[in-house]
Order: sequence, then structure tokens, then C-alpha cells
Amino acid sequence: MAFLGFGVSRVLKAVAASGVVMGVLAMAAVPPGAFAGSGEPAHKLLKKSSKQASAPVKQNWSSGGNTAGGKATTETAVLNGQATTPFITADSTDKMQAVLSRYEQIVSAGGWPSVPSAKFKKGAKNKGVFALNQRLFVEGYLRKEGTEGEFADTYTSATADAVSRFQRNHGLAVTGIVDKPTLRELNVSASSRLATLRANVPRLAEYSKDLGGRYVVVNVPAMQIETVSNGSVYSRHNAVVGRPSRPTPVVMTPLTVIRFNPYWNAPPSIVEKDILPSMMSGSPAKVMEKMNMKIFKGVGGPEINPNSVNWRRAVVDDYHFRQEPGGTNAMATAKIEFTSPHGIYLHDTPEPQLFSHGQRFYSSGCVRVEKVAVLIDWILQGQEGIDSSRISDLAETKERLDVTIANAPQIRVAYLTAWPTADGVAAFRPDIYELDGTGFVIGQPLPVGETMGGKRYVLKPIPRSPSAVDEDEASGFASFFFRNGKQNRNDVGVRSSVKSDDSLIGTNKKSATAKKKVDTKKTTAAITSKKKKVLAAEDVAGPKKTNWNSGDSKKTAATKKKKKVTTAKAQTKQTDKKTVAAAAKKDTTKKPTSTAAVKKDTTKSSTTTAAAKSKPSDKCKAAADGTLPKGCEVAAKKPAAKPAAETAAAN
Repeated sequence: MAFLGFGVSRVLKAVAASGVVMGVLAMAAVPPGAFAGSGEPAHKLLKKSSKQASAPVKQNWSSGGNTAGGKATTETAVLNGQATTPFITADSTDKMQAVLSRYEQIVSAGGWPSVPSAKFKKGAKNKGVFALNQRLFVEGYLRKEGTEGEFADTYTSATADAVSRFQRNHGLAVTGIVDKPTLRELNVSASSRLATLRANVPRLAEYSKDLGGRYVVVNVPAMQIETVSNGSVYSRHNAVVGRPSRPTPVVMTPLTVIRFNPYWNAPPSIVEKDILPSMMSGSPAKVMEKMNMKIFKGVGGPEINPNSVNWRRAVVDDYHFRQEPGGTNAMATAKIEFTSPHGIYLHDTPEPQLFSHGQRFYSSGCVRVEKVAVLIDWILQGQEGIDSSRISDLAETKERLDVTIANAPQIRVAYLTAWPTADGVAAFRPDIYELDGTGFVIGQPLPVGETMGGKRYVLKPIPRSPSAVDEDEASGFASFFFRNGKQNRNDVGVRSSVKSDDSLIGTNKKSATAKKKVDTKKTTAAITSKKKKVLAAEDVAGPKKTNWNSGDSKKTAATKKKKKVTTAKAQTKQTDKKTVAAAAKKDTTKKPTSTAAVKKDTTKSSTTTAAAKSKPSDKCKAAADGTLPKGCEVAAKKPAAKPAAETAAAN
């Protein structure tokens, strides 16, 4: 769970401009400013994520190896005394050079033959088996006799043994039978294998420096951890490592501290992408209780009531989210720390079922360890009386205890897609982060498909930029907070509701109904905000019982809130009624006036026409005695105009 940045769009965009997002991981002692959030309110982040929330999730498992849905082909076990070659040894460089020379000779000679699909089982005789025996011989898994005479095209016990060794060296299920995954790996060309070996030569040269007598190796592509004492593997553990969109960085350093039953300090990247959506889908206090978390006003600040904050408008950097020991704590029983600029560590997990998966690229960058108690016991070697029994007791009691490691072993969080084995052949794993051929040795790989300055990795952490965070990851961490291990679906619902909320996504609807809803929300929000300020003030005033969901206080708060909101709605409704009535009256007043104006215009028009018709022509001009010519009529006398007040009264 270390948290390479990865923000609210499906892929990192404009990496060169915006930077690679790097979530700084929370350690037990958290200095102020240790975590860099986006500085943006949650509703803005959700707005960015809503655009691509429905895009399909892409997984790049690379070629070869296990399928994502298969079972684990490796197991956690104490191997003390068994002949097992470590991933890394002090003389890895010399061994790797010898293997490299051998594969160069194979390629120069034309490589190995491809193996067709055929019936592969003990005793079978066919052309496919003939090609298989030749293929195994060329790489060094089968002796020359196994390809000659009657054995040339026969699936013998020697063939089965060679297939088993091949499967083990490629992280496949060891069955001695050529299945589809095995056939796929057999048909990877010799030239491709040579290129993989060359990519790992400088890595092994670097990782093998200053190992000391005791060390821990995390091989990310192999999804395994091993402890080594004086060149011998003591134990191997299945591990969960960073997924392609949140790669685990390479680190070389001593181990420093073991924290039993640790707090987990949630980085802003996880808060923004996973926790806030859940909080906004229901009661924040209930969600925090379910997640076994507390919220503080900044690092080292007072605990606050989760219900006292408008999380849609809150800036994550202003708050410190801490998960308490026990329950579904993301660290479970222990965390193993070491100095790293990339902020990763090893830890236990509340989801042990993931270790049984064939592909365990699930984390946010940190490394989850199966049977972490065995690893801790090996590291401490009884220091301060802490043996396997004491470690078991600590897991049961949830007692908080931090132990600084004396005579600390080295740790190598390594990226090895090939390494030498004891029998002169090489072991291979898929290039899950697509780093082979890029010159990568140490540092932080970028999410698959991304580059910065033409490179697939960076040597130093870069401040996270949530504007470039991958929205796909928003539900990727949620399984830490739920016992069933399923992704949190609440955030999907939140995003769906956000899409239709004008106050959150800033759309410009102009209908009267939409405007009325917004006004009502503003009125309610103003009252709610006032209440929240009072609650916040109460939190700061002094210590209180922090069960924000309990007792009469909850009912009282809910009743008051309901009463105030109801009053606000009633006031808003009454205001709206008055506004509508006034508008209606105004419209009614305007209508007669308008009608009168039309009548006036009509009258004026008629009068003008009548006047034009009745205007005396020269033929109807009165004589000197006042008489009119025949056919002319006397014009009617125009009545005197009424006063303005009288006219208004008449209307």
C-alpha cells in the first residue's frame, strides 16, 4: 500500500506537464505536511472522475506466467536446510554472466525449435514429443541421451522431470505435464529470452552489492519474498505487490522498525479516491465506525465528528484519517518499515485469501506478506524476548508495540524478470511493468504505458497530482475496509448521483424547476453549515466521547437537523409561493394594460380612418351662408375629453 499517485481519470494524462502522481505513504510517526493532497474539494475530484467512470478496466498481465484467475503456483514455506537457489546472492553477477554467455551461444546456433500442440503424457510417442525433447535439451533441461534412439520421440520420466524443472523456473504449476501455459512459455524464442537476460544483468549487479550475511529479497515480478542466511534460503513467502497502474518501486536499504498492531494513516490519495465516496454515500460517522477509523483536524490535531464536515467541499489536506489497530486495519497485525524515499513498507493484511491467487498484483505499491509472523520471527531472532510465542500473543491482544531492529538485515525490493539457477539455466518471470529494455535498475516505475522525459521510471519521488489520478483505482483500495474483500461499490453510486447534481458538477440548467431546487439546497446548506460550525466548536472545546452515532445526542442532533431543514424548506416554499403570486398578479396587471393599449391603438386607427373619411373636401366646403352643397353631411360634434382620473375610474 504505498501510494504512487494515480488520480481520477482512467489513465495518467499529460504526465510531462502534470508530473507523476506519488502518494506519500503514512508512517507511524506522521510529521505535519507529510502528506500532500490535491488541495481540491471532493466534489471537484468527483466531477473529474465522473467523465470516465464507466470505462472498462484494463489489466496488463504481460505474456507468459499464470492467468489472472488461476490459483497460486507457489507457496509459503520454511525451507531451512533445503537446496534452494536464492533470487540474489553475493556472486549473482558472475553467475549471470555465465548464463548470459550460454544463451548467446544458443541464439548464435539458431535458437531452439518450437513445440507444436500434441498429446503430452508419459509414454506418448509422436512428433510433438520429439520437438519437446529437442527443445528441453537445447536450453539445458534434458540430457543428450533423452533425444536419441528410442527416447527421441517418447515422453519419458526424464522428459517429465525436465518439464517440472522448466515449470518451476517459470513460476508455473509444477505437474510434469505440458499444459497450455507451459507450451506458451516453451515457445518464447531464444532471442527474446536473451534480451530479458541482458536487461537483468545490471539489476543483479546492483542488487547484490553489500548484501551482508542476512537479507530479505522481494522479487516483484515473481510475487515472492525470501529470507536468506549465509547464502541459504530460510523461508519463502507469497506476496501481494503493486499492480501495473501503481507499481512497486525498487529499494535497497536496511530494515529499521517493526510495528505491531500499527495505526494506518491513510494518504490523501486513498482518502480522495476510496474513503470520501463511501462517506458521501451515507453517514460519515457510520462509515468511519465500519472502517475502524478516526478523523483529526490535521496531524496531531483534535479528533472531530465526521458528521460535522461537509465532505463534498472539504479539502483532504486539512484532515488526518487514521485507522485504529485491530478489526479490518489495512496493516492487520504488523508493519515492517525501512528507509525509502518512495515510502513503501512490508505488512500483514486482513485479506489473506489473496495469497492463493495466481496473479497477486493488487496493492498500491507496498508489499503484503503471507505468514508475516514467520518473517518477523526470523528478523528479530528473539530480540527483547520477542519470539514466535510473543508475536502470536501480540496478534491476539492487539497491543501496540514498536521495536527498533538490532543488527538489521538488508532488504532488496527487486525487479527481476530473469536470474541464474543452480543448474546453469535461467529462471524467468513476465515483465509485468514493461521495464525490460528501458534501462531500469532502481527507482520508481511509472504506471504501465506512461513515460516522463522518454523514460519509463523516475529515480526520485515526484509530488502527486490528483488531477492525473487514475479513476480506475478509486475502488482498488476499498477492499481493505471490507471483510468480504469485494470492491466498494458505494463510490460508483456517489459518482452516479454527482452527475445529476448541478451544484456539484457546474452544469447550466435554466429551467425554473432546477433553479428552485438549487435555491432550496442553498437554504438547507446554509443552515446545515451553521450547525456544523457549532459541532466543530464543541469538538475543539474539550474532550468528549467520540461515538458520533450513539445515544440521545444522535437523536437530538437528528431531530434538530430535521426540524431546521423542515423549517428552511417551509420558508423556502412560502417564499416561492409569494414570488409566484406576485409574478401572477404582475402578469395580470400587465395584461389589461396591454389590452387597453391595443384598444387605444385600434381606436386611434379607427378615428384616423374616420377622420380621413369625414374630412371635408373642397366640394363640400360651406358657402358664405353656411349651407353645404347637396350630398354633403354635417359632421358630428366631437365630445369633450374626460379628465384622466375619471377615465381610469371608468376602466
